[in-house]
Amino acid sequence: MQKIHKIASEIEKDSIISLAEKGKRLDGRGLEDFREVTIEAGVIEKAEGSAYVTLGDTKIMAGVKLEIGEPFPDTPDKGVFTVNAEFVPLASPVFEPGPPDEDAIELARVIDRGIRESEAIDLEKLCIIPGEKVWIAFIDIYILDHAGNLFDASTLGSITALLNTKMPEVKVENGEVKILDKLVSFPIRKIPVSVTFAKINDKLVVDPCIEEEHVMNARLTITMDENDNIVAMQKGGAGTLKTEDIYKAIEIAKVKTKELREKIPRGVSNG
Repeated sequence: MQKIHKIASEIEKDSIISLAEKGKRLDGRGLEDFREVTIEAGVIEKAEGSAYVTLGDTKIMAGVKLEIGEPFPDTPDKGVFTVNAEFVPLASPVFEPGPPDEDAIELARVIDRGIRESEAIDLEKLCIIPGEKVWIAFIDIYILDHAGNLFDASTLGSITALLNTKMPEVKVENGEVKILDKLVSFPIRKIPVSVTFAKINDKLVVDPCIEEEHVMNARLTITMDENDNIVAMQKGGAGTLKTEDIYKAIEIAKVKTKELREKIPRGVSNG
């Protein structure tokens, strides 16, 4: 059985490479085409913000929870946020229960970097009492079905959940923090979006499916803000990327990030 599976894998690999050379793909897309993207906001009632994203057959859910805590000593007037990715075992045969593995850690770091380096969150507006009390935002990403390109799906889910987040208004009296009944929007000022490429032989393909990820030489994820500023880049895989590959990917990403950003729902209140 293992020998048959290996032969099938080699046939599939040869097919993917052959199609890429002709500018085609297994699912009929062109090299620069995304799979169908759907984004739904406000799907988790008990979260302050949430989103459900499908990218082809890849499905992820993102949720935001808020709590009041202490700021970091070196940024006493800024709130805090943290990103965590959880690979649900039912989502893929390769996911196992237990603490996050290196893939989950990498995914969380890529999403974190895109949000942090774009300064998407106005962290100063999360400060309640400088040096003492700030809002802490926990962004949790759950991989429900892994069919390739978790980076772009998770970026879309995270930023949609943040745009969807409502936080309680607070009042400080005699050094005490009182949480009021009124909800206000979470302070988002940028919308970073990522585009991921797989290099298959000498071809770059956008939004790789799981089969393409299995045969790719290298991976490149580029995150951009609304002004086409590159706020983060992440290279994965053992293969190399030429300078012209990176320049080409950047030009494609400028177009694709705009297309993806248009799909993000705005102004939807949670719960």
